[in-house]
Amino acid sequence: MSFWEILLLAVGVSMDAFAVSIGKGLSAKRVTLREVLTVGLWFGGFQALMPVIGYYLGFSFADLVEKIDHWIAFGLLALIGINMIREAVGKGEDSPSDASFGFRSMLVLAIATSIDALAVGVSFAFLHTRLWSSILIIGITTFLFSALGLLIGKKVGDRFHKGAEIFGGLILITIGLKILIEHLFL
Repeated sequence: MSFWEILLLAVGVSMDAFAVSIGKGLSAKRVTLREVLTVGLWFGGFQALMPVIGYYLGFSFADLVEKIDHWIAFGLLALIGINMIREAVGKGEDSPSDASFGFRSMLVLAIATSIDALAVGVSFAFLHTRLWSSILIIGITTFLFSALGLLIGKKVGDRFHKGAEIFGGLILITIGLKILIEHLFL
């Protein structure tokens, strides 16, 4: 695969992380450089890690991963989205948003948005793609898109507060449904 093909692939696999980052920014009370770096590193790191795992698992587990990855991603994203909506609807106007950038929250989101990258790694093994340069491109691209998404979400969230948090939850649920529908029907 050429540099441009890998870059296009990187943009494609980073879109879920970008959308989730927007949702995260929508619900954040404030966004600092630390949060921007946290989101970028979690999502970029996992988008780079999963193809490595997929590459080395290669042929032996490809069928198993492809059979359940969409259900795992859908379940995680739907649960997080439903929880965001529940919290937004259940709290008063002055209640602080629960937009955690903690380990557990970020781990779940990073795994949920990068499961498809595992299959990309399997395809890298089949295509004899240069793994290390490819994951570097994927990781950096996802880092940049995620950081940008968080900032965009925060900018919009400042204006729309509660509605933006509900919208962020709907984004997560929609991404989960998109992943599920693509794998089941397309």
